[in-house]
Amino acid sequence: MVTKVNTTVKIGSLILKNQVMPASGAFGIEMKDAIDFNLLSAIVPKSITKFPQAGNAKPRICETSAGILNSIGIQSKGISYYLTDIIPSFKPYDVPLIASISAESIEEFVEMADVLGNHDEVAALELNISCPNLKGDGKAFGMDATVTFELISQVRKVTKVPLIAKLTPNVTSIQDIAIAAEKAGADALNVANTMLAMAIDVDTRKPLIGNVMGGLSGPAVKPIIIRMIYQVAQVSSLPIIGCGGVMTGRDALEMIIAGASAVQVGTASFIQPTALTDILAEIESYLIEHEIEDIHDLIGSVVV
Repeated sequence: MVTKVNTTVKIGSLILKNQVMPASGAFGIEMKDAIDFNLLSAIVPKSITKFPQAGNAKPRICETSAGILNSIGIQSKGISYYLTDIIPSFKPYDVPLIASISAESIEEFVEMADVLGNHDEVAALELNISCPNLKGDGKAFGMDATVTFELISQVRKVTKVPLIAKLTPNVTSIQDIAIAAEKAGADALNVANTMLAMAIDVDTRKPLIGNVMGGLSGPAVKPIIIRMIYQVAQVSSLPIIGCGGVMTGRDALEMIIAGASAVQVGTASFIQPTALTDILAEIESYLIEHEIEDIHDLIGSVVV
């Protein structure tokens, strides 16, 4: 009978002790009173921008059928605050910190990566290429394979830490973007950011969020993300971090079986603050129950 399982996976040179980490934007130091951060595979604070940003117009979040619609707008206090306050606040925990970067141009991505990617306390960078490229008519970097390749290639030149490309699901072929990211030197792929969506108050006929459209997360998007994980796993050899709709351990396992090496949890933590560690425990229980000694025997094991 299996009593101990190996859940260790690698992302470039970064070793993750298990499959569960928070999604950027849905996690902060305030959660230390709810869960033990040392149990997580990594810590991923909210995406950071170079300069302070106020965020989008309010209201910024609303509930939808089986999900949450948000348009926060990457509210940020800037990279200086990140260096002096955010990074030190997580230093007491024996868990790698993954810095999520959001920028307005390739040059700005490179500049921020040069700072954060060479900081002793930053174990890896998550490149939020789902954000709009202000030099490319506002189209997200990750919507164009050529731009994705150029961005990651340039960032790769200034840092040796593992690079995780956070892909957008708002594309015709996520496989093309994944291939471009891998060729450019990415070490892993985050599949994926939120899906562009909209909700309307039928009484006022006004959008429910101030920015009109926003990103949909939660259970509603999970089957789409599962499909994308499976598709990306067919064309890329990079580790995949599944993100979108993980509410339970079984949701996470579904992503792992589809091809993900790890998962990020976001919306679930708003509903249940202990979701991250609850999901972690459910995964381990499943492995023991099904006598799976090594998580690698489960990754990408879907039978088609």
